[in-house]
Amino acid sequence: MEPSQRSLPKNAYTPLEPGETYEPVVPNDAPLPEVTPYSVTWGLIYAVVFSAAAAYLGLKIGQVFEAAIPIAILAVGLSVAAKRKNALSENVIIQSIGAASGVIVAGAIFTIPGLYILGLEADFYQIFLASLFGGILGILFLIPFRRYFVKEMHGEFPFPEATATTEVLVAGETGGRQAKILLSAAAVGGLYDFFVSGFGLWKEVVTSRVFGWGQALADKVKLEFRLNIGAAVMGLGYIVGLKYAAIIAAGSFLAWWVLIPLVYFIGQYIPGPILQSTLPIAQMSPSQIFSDYVRHVGIGGIAAAGIIGILKSWRIIAGAFKLAASEIFGKSDEKSVLPEKESRVQLDIKMKWVITMLVSAFLGIFLFFLFGVVNGVVLWAVVGLLIVIIISFLFTTVAARAIAIVGTNPVSGMTLMTLILSSVILVNVGLSGSSGMLAALIIGGVVCTALSMAGGFITDLKIGYWLGTTPRTQERWKFLGTLFAAASVGIVILVLHKTYGFGPGGLEAPQASAMAAVLEPLMSNQPAPWLAYMAGVVLALILEMIGVPPLAFALGMYLPLHLNTPILAGGLIAHFVSTRSKDKTLNDARRERGTLIASGFIAGGAIMGVLSAFIVFGGKQLINPDWTLMQAIGTEHWVESTGGEILGFFMFLVICVYMIWDSMRAKASE
Repeated sequence: MEPSQRSLPKNAYTPLEPGETYEPVVPNDAPLPEVTPYSVTWGLIYAVVFSAAAAYLGLKIGQVFEAAIPIAILAVGLSVAAKRKNALSENVIIQSIGAASGVIVAGAIFTIPGLYILGLEADFYQIFLASLFGGILGILFLIPFRRYFVKEMHGEFPFPEATATTEVLVAGETGGRQAKILLSAAAVGGLYDFFVSGFGLWKEVVTSRVFGWGQALADKVKLEFRLNIGAAVMGLGYIVGLKYAAIIAAGSFLAWWVLIPLVYFIGQYIPGPILQSTLPIAQMSPSQIFSDYVRHVGIGGIAAAGIIGILKSWRIIAGAFKLAASEIFGKSDEKSVLPEKESRVQLDIKMKWVITMLVSAFLGIFLFFLFGVVNGVVLWAVVGLLIVIIISFLFTTVAARAIAIVGTNPVSGMTLMTLILSSVILVNVGLSGSSGMLAALIIGGVVCTALSMAGGFITDLKIGYWLGTTPRTQERWKFLGTLFAAASVGIVILVLHKTYGFGPGGLEAPQASAMAAVLEPLMSNQPAPWLAYMAGVVLALILEMIGVPPLAFALGMYLPLHLNTPILAGGLIAHFVSTRSKDKTLNDARRERGTLIASGFIAGGAIMGVLSAFIVFGGKQLINPDWTLMQAIGTEHWVESTGGEILGFFMFLVICVYMIWDSMRAKASE
């Protein structure tokens, strides 16, 4: 097959009919080069560079960028510049190895700087091993679920980030019409988002408070509408589709338009702070009520949805254990468990090796905890290991399913739950105070990295499934990317701590600061919001009983309203453009063109987000610590003004109309 002829099959994003099969871009029997010195070298370079950059920027200015799409774009550009033929599978490997950077960074910077904020010290080997072991667990725990998420549920989950990355890789390979549509959309979406985040020409998050009636509602009953006007987030909603976008939005509306006003209605009469909050409810804004009280209902729902998913997937789990037993003990009933054993595009690392590596990882984590964290107390090391194993395993499917549905991994919420559970357990086995906080944050770092890796790696494997890369190859080389990323993150965090410090007076590290703030009182036996968590659990059970996907709904309750409303707008646009005609072929063409445009918006937003972060960082280093691009061009006051906010509403309508217009330009012949 000539490179110019490679394109995604028509059934790439739709459920398969009975008897229908999916044939990837690179056929099973005609593989392209995958692991070469070129692909491994560039993958590792990107893993190191993006790990250092993401950690540096994330801790310096509180912004963590996703590396997968920028790496895919760089890989495509490099192969085109080098005139490298048949580079599609090489680019998948480059992206897969390099993307270890973003997920390892998220796991590390959400937790480890909290140690320094609490006045504790962490050595390089503690940061490195927590990140490395977490990444390894995330890969190994995910492998048994790969077939279910990427093959058996084909077309059932939208996989928005994987879709955008796949479209970038395919467009780079095919050129022609698809590449032009994607590149023009990336330019439009990227410039639009840069005008917001870089130049501040209009406000990025707009609210109903800008209007008199909206301010009155927010003040009197804590009811407000919030909207992120970014093209990338709206494009994400288009790929998510109306079904899941509506469920996510329903969860968000329950949290923001029912529970927040309800908490205020009751709590306004309580004179002082309650539970873990530091302000009386009467003095709180809707966002503060959400963060301190309502969001915990979403966290409980996410945890319960994960348990429900495990119970519903017991056949898959049992099949994985059965396969492992058959390989280890030499039984010959593999075909009943792995019917596609001979298919290259369905080959995973053998289960006997997965089990062997898991046992080795468990032993390594135990020794790390015993000698590097809890000062040789065997009981505490065993307890820490069990917490890591149980929570990482249970929440692996939650992370994978969340990424598959909405492209957002609620890893901070699951890590917060881990810290709370860890603290309660550790205090009860006699580990508290400074030693307890150190152990809890290291445990949280391992779990956070494992779940971050599971969510990120399912994206890589879905990309490989669509394009025809051998999953076993991706799995093997992901370990090497994880090793390099973990070492890079460890060095950067240590250097930044010694140079600037974390917390007040140093680098903000907002996620780690929040984790530290939650952890400190827990180690002193102060209350946790258990009632809110239980409310989320009960809600998830009710949703499951009435047939509403509880994870999508709980994600809506957990994520801020301003991120869910543009996702709903994108889902509505996807439904509109794919149902306007009685001609199914024309509807399909419009939907597919819209997918390309949405992918371009996401890719353009990712690139411009990185560029904007580097510009701001450079200005802070070279000019003054408070420098921003908006300050330099004089828009810092305008962007916060009423005019800037109203213009934000208008510009969001403009980008939505553009999305509809460009998608509707598709012809049935395309």
